[in-house]
Amino acid sequence: MEETEHNDEPLARVAAIDVAKATGMVCTRVPHASVAGRRVQRVWNVGATTTAILELGGHLVREGITRVVTEATGTYWRSWFYLLESCGLDCWLVNARDVKNVPGRPKTDKLDAVWLAKLTERGMLRASFVPPKPIRNLRDLTRLSTVFTRERTRTRQRVEKLLEDAQIKLSTMASDIFGLSGRAMLDALISGERDPRVLADLARGRLASKKAALVEALTGQFDEHHAYVCRPLLETADHLTAKIEDLSARITQALAAIPPVDGQGDMGRTTERPEQAAAGLLPLIDRLDEIPGIGPRAAGIILAEIGPDMRVFPTPGHLASWAKLAPRTIQSGAKNASGPTGKGNPWLRGVLGEVATAAAKTDTFLGARYRRLVKRRGHRKALVAVARSILVIVWHLINDPTARFTDLGPDWHSRRLDPERKTRDLVRQLKALGHEVTLVPTA
Repeated sequence: MEETEHNDEPLARVAAIDVAKATGMVCTRVPHASVAGRRVQRVWNVGATTTAILELGGHLVREGITRVVTEATGTYWRSWFYLLESCGLDCWLVNARDVKNVPGRPKTDKLDAVWLAKLTERGMLRASFVPPKPIRNLRDLTRLSTVFTRERTRTRQRVEKLLEDAQIKLSTMASDIFGLSGRAMLDALISGERDPRVLADLARGRLASKKAALVEALTGQFDEHHAYVCRPLLETADHLTAKIEDLSARITQALAAIPPVDGQGDMGRTTERPEQAAAGLLPLIDRLDEIPGIGPRAAGIILAEIGPDMRVFPTPGHLASWAKLAPRTIQSGAKNASGPTGKGNPWLRGVLGEVATAAAKTDTFLGARYRRLVKRRGHRKALVAVARSILVIVWHLINDPTARFTDLGPDWHSRRLDPERKTRDLVRQLKALGHEVTLVPTA
């Protein structure tokens, strides 16, 4: 099979940085001033302070460096990438897996920087996705909200564990012990109320019809020690709830402040109507909210992780591959196999898992897709398939500002089945079970 390679010419002036916490080993490779075909290489150590990095940026600009590559090492690469980018340099962040040194060579910071520079000038690296600053700020907010939400869940689980220790079976009666009724009972227990009948009278709504069972569930050994431990747990949960609500408002403001992306992929210039530009990305959040399983919070997280510019991902397949929702293809000789999908972006995969789980329970095309796959592929693989379908839908909605989600319906596959093929399959199954089948067409 013939393949045509493009952009094979080596880059003339490159720089690479092997990043550490306090310093960075910089390697530049530029053409020799007088000898054609010869390269001049310089390697030196630079401190990881703002002043030193900006001085390095000025030096690289004067040298005419066309590309600066840093390796994704923890969070230490951020200061180098952002500061050098602010100097007007073309900065690339590359995956550490793609720049591993050749086995057998010594492992030093200097040799790593030289190896990274050589790979850069030969065009053998792929740039990782680094969103622009407005999306990075939005990503910080959504990730912090996710962290607080998870911590609040853990705190509430500790409260439930404490109630079990005190033989209070409130969670068996109420689906949410932190709802209106459950919270009133918890506050009363902390305040010193121990009479289960008085506590059961605090029930509201549907829980009020279960007072006899509530009395039994609230009869336990909740004492002063349990009240002392429960009080700070509830205060922590309330504090986290307030912070999550504040972050939600801040996320909404950030989404409204980010202008839509124009056809050239530039943030700040828009071809939308003025009223749409004033709303920022909120109209896009509303369109993503139409997908089964996705709510405004999930839509904001997805948008913060992949950004509103789909030029970074030319096709839905590129986005699914980047998110590690597509199995690896392994082919050797006549054997074809599929490898693991990989880890991917944990924040994106986390929210897509939640969305896919919710969509699997709906009477929609996505729900039907899950139910078709779970029978032969299992729960986890079926969820990954649904998550990939959702991500493909998201790509199309972001890529086309005029597109709207339309559900194909839970019977989409059955409507597209070939009746003759389905008949043959069913007859074959009956014969395999030992039956003699005679088909009589209906009138």
